[in-house]
Amino acid sequence: MSRIGNLINRAKLFEAIQAKKSYLCVGLDPDPDCIPACFGDGVEGLESFCNSIVECTKHVAVAFKPNLAFFESYGPSGLAALQRIIDNIPEDCLVIADAKRGDIGNTASKYASALFDNLGADAATVAPYMGEDSVRPFTERKDKWTVLLALTSNSGADDFEFHGNPPLFERVLKRSSQWGSADNLMFVVGATRPELISRIRELVPESFLLVPGVGAQGGSLSEVARVGLNSTCGLLVNSSRGILYASKDPSSCEEAVATSRKEAEKLALEMSKTLHL
Repeated sequence: MSRIGNLINRAKLFEAIQAKKSYLCVGLDPDPDCIPACFGDGVEGLESFCNSIVECTKHVAVAFKPNLAFFESYGPSGLAALQRIIDNIPEDCLVIADAKRGDIGNTASKYASALFDNLGADAATVAPYMGEDSVRPFTERKDKWTVLLALTSNSGADDFEFHGNPPLFERVLKRSSQWGSADNLMFVVGATRPELISRIRELVPESFLLVPGVGAQGGSLSEVARVGLNSTCGLLVNSSRGILYASKDPSSCEEAVATSRKEAEKLALEMSKTLHL
């Protein structure tokens, strides 16, 4: 790993948010069917596109979240490209490997090592549904962030996450908050369910929440901010497609990049109005 991030706890992350007046996380989901043709084909096009997005948004983004599936689908060359992209992300930006790993014992330890030590990510998304021993190898890394799935933004969340009394997502939050601290454990909470974020804040008042679903999925940034902000911001709001493919039919790469930059700056400006620094 050649990249060394420095946003290793809440205080450092909050400093970055204060400096940029933004809590924007840019999701890197390079769908080959959506990448503008001007960037080229295959892995080369993917890498050029992602590097351009990082370059045009890094002044307002405090985090980048590459989704590993889009890179793994290309095999070893895709993962090598991801490694280079991560190495190019500034140290004042958190890198979240969106891998949604979840397994037990030594397997989980190897997943953690692969994402943190080899890939160089500062954080990783983890599925908690196999219990504490599937998460501990991640949370034991005090110099890294574990981002635990809690209340997701997809429609299929209704299949399990709301079942029981209290609902499963509440039980996940209560139990898993004992596996780490607010300095190295954050939770995924979908922006499409803002009415539940107030309840989540009661359960994990100090923790950071990674919030997908703003933009293309229809979540409201103002609603998320109203119910989710805490004394150290406590939010990373992710936008992927809304920024990456902001230009629907660009005539050039320059136009595509300019439109993505404009969309990121628009979101960051809206965020700055919600912050009381």
